[in-house]
Amino acid sequence: MSEQIRVVIVDDIAETREHLTKLLSFESDIEVVGAAASGEEAVDLTGKLQPDILLMDINMPGMDGIATTERVSATFPTTSIIMMSVQGEADYLRRSMLAGAREFLVKPFSSDELTASIRQVHIREKQKRGRMVMPAQGGGPAGDSDKKKGKIVTLFAPKGGVGRTTLAVNLAVAMAGEQRQAVTLVDGSFQFGDVGVLLNLNPKNKSIIDVVADPSATDEDLVDTTLINHSTGIKVLLAPPSPEMAELITVDQIRRMMGRLRETNDFTVVDLWPHFNDVSLALLDMSDVILTVLTLEITNIKNIRLFLEVAEQLGYGDRLKLVLNRADSAFGIRVADVENSVGRKIDHQVVSDGRTVVYALNRGVPFVWSNSQAPVSEDILKISRALVSGEGSPAGEEEQEPAKKSLFGRR
Repeated sequence: MSEQIRVVIVDDIAETREHLTKLLSFESDIEVVGAAASGEEAVDLTGKLQPDILLMDINMPGMDGIATTERVSATFPTTSIIMMSVQGEADYLRRSMLAGAREFLVKPFSSDELTASIRQVHIREKQKRGRMVMPAQGGGPAGDSDKKKGKIVTLFAPKGGVGRTTLAVNLAVAMAGEQRQAVTLVDGSFQFGDVGVLLNLNPKNKSIIDVVADPSATDEDLVDTTLINHSTGIKVLLAPPSPEMAELITVDQIRRMMGRLRETNDFTVVDLWPHFNDVSLALLDMSDVILTVLTLEITNIKNIRLFLEVAEQLGYGDRLKLVLNRADSAFGIRVADVENSVGRKIDHQVVSDGRTVVYALNRGVPFVWSNSQAPVSEDILKISRALVSGEGSPAGEEEQEPAKKSLFGRR
């Protein structure tokens, strides 16, 4: 018999509690052990029943879902919380995760979405507790810190369509070419990665799934044999060939894989998808530099401002650099306006050069490789020089890893 995941449902509407209970009653590995109509009742029930999961409605009279999540997270650290809301705005998501929620479901959601979230959150929490026990049993192999050589540079944006993947690909090629660094490019958009398209590579031949698929091989064998050598001089680790395979990738696998890449490369460049989950946060935690990409669009600027607030909470501030893409686009917003809005200086700018970029994309050849004299290429080369020279990294990062909070594990 499979392990039972014990769930308590928290919602002030009786019909919703009954509906969710009925949905979960068909699942052999999930048991609803209680239901609460208020935040106060949820705290009491959690203390008595010690459930694995709380399904928490965000809008309740009295103590709402956010306040209840903060209370439960601080008092009962073994109980994970999945927040439910009819509001899908980024601010609700941000506040929920900062309070300690592990997942955020927007109503209405399907039975499959609900059960998948419960199982995934439960598995992630078990893995996290297992990692917490390891240091007490002696930790990892001696000398791990001595092996760390290269730097991990992650490109991230809280909104798609800002040119993040294009910048990641060309930055990796620039560092391998002009700067003669050993560089691996990792497609961290595990569901809908585009790195292969930009480089004319097919993920059906080799992808990160090959690293996951063979548990009998060593980490070194798996990672090294899965990398694709590209004609530009970089090595590439592609995203899975189909979106559903992303669920097979775990935090433990990512940490081991990135550790190996750090040992064997001067730089590992990660093109990271614009979502928060345990895997993406693990990649951000391991990054020496986080290049956060934005454009002169009001929605993107708003999302950057929200992300910067979360980044400060997670301790990413010193490692984060803002890259303004399409910096000369005539949208009526000045760079100074952006800096005032986000409360932070723009560290790098990349000009808009649609003709060069689109032509390169359609050919599958990075523009810094085929047209290094173009203004957009020169801007990418400036960023690569800054990173290689150490201007893009906080001082002393090689000697220490700052203490970091986990967004999904905040207590």
